[in-house]
Amino acid sequence: MVTATTQEKPGQQTSPPPPHVELMIDSTVISHGGATHDGIWIVIKAMVFPIIARFHAGYFRISLSLCCQTLLWKTLGEPPENAHAYRRMLGAMPSAAFLLLWFLSLLILVSLSILYILRCALLSDMVKNEYLNHISVNYLFAPWISWLLLLQTSPFFAPKTVYYLFLWWVFVLPIFILDVKIYGQWFTKGKRFLSTAANPASQLSVIGNFVGARAAAQMGWRESAIIMFTLGIIHYLVLFVTLYQRLTGNSCMPAMLRPVMFLFIAAPSMASLAWDSISGRFDCSSKMLFYLSLFLFLSLVSRPSLFKKSMRKFNVVWWAYSYPLTVLALASTEYAQEMKSNVAHLLMLVLSGLSVSVSCILMVYTALNTNMLLPRDDDNDDIISMTLTQTTINSTNSDLMIL
Repeated sequence: MVTATTQEKPGQQTSPPPPHVELMIDSTVISHGGATHDGIWIVIKAMVFPIIARFHAGYFRISLSLCCQTLLWKTLGEPPENAHAYRRMLGAMPSAAFLLLWFLSLLILVSLSILYILRCALLSDMVKNEYLNHISVNYLFAPWISWLLLLQTSPFFAPKTVYYLFLWWVFVLPIFILDVKIYGQWFTKGKRFLSTAANPASQLSVIGNFVGARAAAQMGWRESAIIMFTLGIIHYLVLFVTLYQRLTGNSCMPAMLRPVMFLFIAAPSMASLAWDSISGRFDCSSKMLFYLSLFLFLSLVSRPSLFKKSMRKFNVVWWAYSYPLTVLALASTEYAQEMKSNVAHLLMLVLSGLSVSVSCILMVYTALNTNMLLPRDDDNDDIISMTLTQTTINSTNSDLMIL
């Protein structure tokens, strides 16, 4: 850890160096009117830096899950006229519960977005390191996917209004820019050649295209929806095959991140929903993608030992279970509406119940383990200490110039 001492008045004792992120501010820094604001600013940084340094884009798993859960509640709460009896039963849920969940999702998404904006402004090097990491870079899609999902559930904007259209462009443009950058690196030679960089989290990039396509189709922009769906489905097929035949010795995921493998379920499920919105019905293409999702779901849940290590201690990565299950439940509602059979509706009830249960359990676990949401990282603490020390030096030099 790097420390620095400030010039002191005669007879004044030197304060010991600060441990980790705790900041000891010399009285000379705050004893003058012009330096008081600098001292307050240093104290604010000392409180904010530890949070934004330990925060990263992976925390948007929480908003992704909650926003998708909100979409599920809205879908189940608005049954069509010719709905099955089971579907009408779910439609009896109080609208107040949906509004409460929507505002909770909005609050959490806004809070996470503000934290990440502060991280970009104050610790840009850490954000750059995220972008250069082959796993973390995929979670840069997560905030925009969350906003698109929340937009589709908004009780204030109808899909064909000017506000909806404007917000769609705001949230889709970053996804398209990331597509150009990441997909371009996949099929050109470089450090992120797909055969070496592919991992289950890479599916977030194609999920972003499917979510954007579904939102565009609901606005009536069919061509825009087809463009985004095409980008997503082509790269999904390439990515899916690449993940199936990973090179020997190329690590798929650290043990703690294995819940991310549930994204195998989310991608085809979201693709089936997107194509359903584009075509206007849950046709054979949507059904094939849904059946693939079910097969992958059964393949994962039949191997609980695969996730044993990641479940020993609570981690925000646990939220990776919720979003894929919710998307699968959403696809099952459209499948049940198309098939109109008791078996299809029972499947919808089971998957929807599982999705809601997992989301509720995760919310309870998160509320009970808030102290573990931002685990301590010695490397990050060293960076914080260096940054705060440099700020103290600059403020002290300014005070000496005043004196």
